[in-house]
Amino acid sequence: MNAFSRRGACPALSAPMQTGDGLLVRLNPVAGGLLPKSLIGLCESALRHGNGIMEVTARGSLQIRGLTPASARLLAMEVDVLGIAVRTGVPVETGPLAGLDQEEIADPRPMAQRIRAAIEDAGVTQRLGPKVSVIVDGRGQLTMDAVTADVRLVGVRAADGIKWRVSLAGDAQGATPLAMSEEDAACDIAVAILRMVAEKGRDAHARDLTARQLRSLASWRSVAPPSVLPDISPSRGEICSFAGGFPPAPSAIGESGDEGAISPLEGEMSGRTEGGATDRRPIGIFDLAAGSTSLGIGLPFGSIPAPKLIDLTQYALTLGTTEIRLAPGRALLLLGLSPAACLSLQKTAPALGFVTDAADPRTRIAACPGAPACASGRIATRDIAEIIATENRDILDSSLTLHISGCAKGCAHPGPAALTLVGGENGAGLVVDGTAKALPAGYRPGYDAAHGIGRVAAAIRSARHSGETAAACLARLGAAGITEIYRQE
Repeated sequence: MNAFSRRGACPALSAPMQTGDGLLVRLNPVAGGLLPKSLIGLCESALRHGNGIMEVTARGSLQIRGLTPASARLLAMEVDVLGIAVRTGVPVETGPLAGLDQEEIADPRPMAQRIRAAIEDAGVTQRLGPKVSVIVDGRGQLTMDAVTADVRLVGVRAADGIKWRVSLAGDAQGATPLAMSEEDAACDIAVAILRMVAEKGRDAHARDLTARQLRSLASWRSVAPPSVLPDISPSRGEICSFAGGFPPAPSAIGESGDEGAISPLEGEMSGRTEGGATDRRPIGIFDLAAGSTSLGIGLPFGSIPAPKLIDLTQYALTLGTTEIRLAPGRALLLLGLSPAACLSLQKTAPALGFVTDAADPRTRIAACPGAPACASGRIATRDIAEIIATENRDILDSSLTLHISGCAKGCAHPGPAALTLVGGENGAGLVVDGTAKALPAGYRPGYDAAHGIGRVAAAIRSARHSGETAAACLARLGAAGITEIYRQE
C-alpha cells in the first residue's frame, strides 16, 4: 500500500485513493454481506483510523473515508483480523438478494463464480481498467437494472428452460443486446467481450468495441462449443475463427455501423423487466425464500456516522439479524429477521437518521460530503440537500434526480442528472441535464442554493400538467428558462 490509486480508479483496500478529506478505501465483501459483529468491528476501525463516516455507494460498495497512509495500513490489518474477505480483480456483481429471493428467475451466484474463474484463467485481469465490470442478474424483487456495466447477463425464462440474455455497455435500458444463450455459452461470450476490451488497453470499455466485433459476438451466440473461446486477433482484437465449423461474420457486415442488425433477438432483449419484476428501491420489507424476511434501510445521501451504524447493528443483532448485505442504491439489507422484528427495526431506524421509506425524497438526491468535510468542497452539499428534501418532497419524484456536488469532480454521481448543483468560485452553479463537469449556466451564492432550487420547484408546481412527471415538466420549461428561474432573487 505504498502507492495511491489515481482518481477515476477504484480505491480498493490495497490502493486507497486521495480525496479532499484524506484517503478513501472501498470494500466489497466476497460473501456479498457481513456478519453483524464484523460490521460493528469495521465501524469501530473506521472511527479509530478514519473520520468515522461510513458510506454505501450507488453500486453497493462500502466506503471508509478520512484515512492517512499509516491509518489505511492499520485499517487493512484490522479488516483481515475481522475475517472480512474482500473482492479483488474484475467486479462481477450480483443482486443484493441473490440466492435468497423467492421471485428470482435464476440464482446468479454460480454463474458469477464461473465468470470470475474464467476471467482469471483468461489472464486478462491486469490488462483491464479498474472500472470494467460485469453484472449477473437473476431478476427478482431487486434487480440490477440501474447499475451500469460493460457486460450484463440476465436470467430469462424460456420454453426449454432458463437462458441468459447477454448485452453490453450500459444499464438495462441502454445496453446493446447481443445474445440469448445457455449458461455455458453465455459465460464464454462474457469473457470473450472482456478479452476484446483488454486488447484495446486499460482505458477501454465495452462501448469501445467496433460494430464488427459486436456482430461476431452476436452470431457466435448459441452454436459455438461452450468450452471454446474465440481467438482474439492481437492486431484487431476481433474474433478470427471459431471451433466446431461455425464461421465468423462476413467481413463486409458491421463496418457501416448498422447496430440494428446485431441480433435478431433484439426485440426480445430490450432490457424490459422479466418475470414481472419491478425496478424497486432496496428500502422496505422483502419476503424471501423459506418464509424469511429482509429489511432494507437506506443511508441518507449514502452516508452515516459510524456510531449510528453501530447502534443500528447492535439493535438488529438483538432482533435476530444474521447477515447485512450492501445494496445498490446506497442501502443495507438486514437478513434473518422475523416480520415482527422487521417492523420493530423499521420504527427505530429513523431516530438514528436512516431512511425507511422508499419514497423519501432523500433517495432522489446524490450529494457528496462537500464543505466543510471535504477540502475540495465549495458548498455545504448535505445541508443544501436536507433543506431541498424537506421543502420539495412533492417535486422529487421517481423521474427526477438531483445531484449536489461540492466541486466539479462529481464524485457522488458521475453521470448526468436532471439538475446538478456544483460548487465553484462563483458559488453554486446550476447544470441542467448534465454532469458536475459541465459549465454551469447560472450561479447564486452557495448558502442560498436551496432557495434557487425551491424557485425551480415552485415553477414545476405551477406549470406541471395533470399526470406529468417533474422531469417531463422540466423538459418543457427548457434549460434556459430553468436557469433563469434559479438565478432570480
